[in-house]
Amino acid sequence: MKAVAIGTYGDPEGLTLVDLPTPSPPEGEILIAVEAVGVAGMDAQIRSGALADYGFEEGFVPGSEVAGTVTAVGKGRDDSWIGRRVWAFTGLGGGYVEQACVPLEQVVPLPPELSPVESVTIGSSGSVAHFALVHAHLARGEAVLIRGAAGSIGVMAVQLATREGASAVAVTTSSTERGDRLRQLGATHVLDRSGAGRADAPAGYDVIFDVVAGDELPVFLDRLNPRGRTVTVGAVGGQPPVDFGRVLMAQFQRSTSFATFSAASVGAADLQAVRRDQFAAVARGELTAVVHEVLPLDQAVLAHQKMDAGEVFGRIVLAP
Repeated sequence: MKAVAIGTYGDPEGLTLVDLPTPSPPEGEILIAVEAVGVAGMDAQIRSGALADYGFEEGFVPGSEVAGTVTAVGKGRDDSWIGRRVWAFTGLGGGYVEQACVPLEQVVPLPPELSPVESVTIGSSGSVAHFALVHAHLARGEAVLIRGAAGSIGVMAVQLATREGASAVAVTTSSTERGDRLRQLGATHVLDRSGAGRADAPAGYDVIFDVVAGDELPVFLDRLNPRGRTVTVGAVGGQPPVDFGRVLMAQFQRSTSFATFSAASVGAADLQAVRRDQFAAVARGELTAVVHEVLPLDQAVLAHQKMDAGEVFGRIVLAP
């Protein structure tokens, strides 16, 4: 089968199309003929070499979520899965392939109305956004700022915060056109990347949902209301300054806080339950899966170039 592996860490051109043996599902797993692969920010970070200290080696196949049709089951699994359309979480990697073996515990059946492309657009990003907002203790009537809202996680956070009854959903983004699209998804105020916006934007926020981190994170910590909470779900802008906590200490009497969130801290059953609910919500038209573009698997280099250039709104998808 065809797969995309990291031949050389660094630029997108280090991705290479390779031939791998077609896998056979071991006991407890199923084999999926892959029709759609979600391209995530984590994939780009791994490919860049930014996470080399975590043991990723050249030859690694990126990709954490796939969707398609079950073609075989391992020993101990029900044959009735064969022929079913499913979404699956492949872990930190292994998704840029034509055939994927996945433990059944990481698989969610797809509603008939939901396409494989839509499912890999929200499967991981939607659950991250949901549990990060839970982690932030978002309450109805609170003001939310979503920093880095044009990516797949940010797009879902905008929609979910709106559904939860936030009094304001402000977003930071890079252009007026992106701001207009985010307003269509529920954003009430559009700010530039520095946090500047129109005079009617909230001066402070109860929750800051941060995908960016980077050098400007301390500036945004200063925008928290008393008892405000920042939850960081990514660092697409790089690591924050080592002394960013000084901002929180300087406003000690306002009881503001900072937290990180990773879906790895949530149990598989809870993640799968949220994914099933969100897939059903998309099928009913209550949530929107924002697909930037669908590219063939062998154009993974182009997909990553678009990611690195900041061109992607929502999620880019590979189709084997």
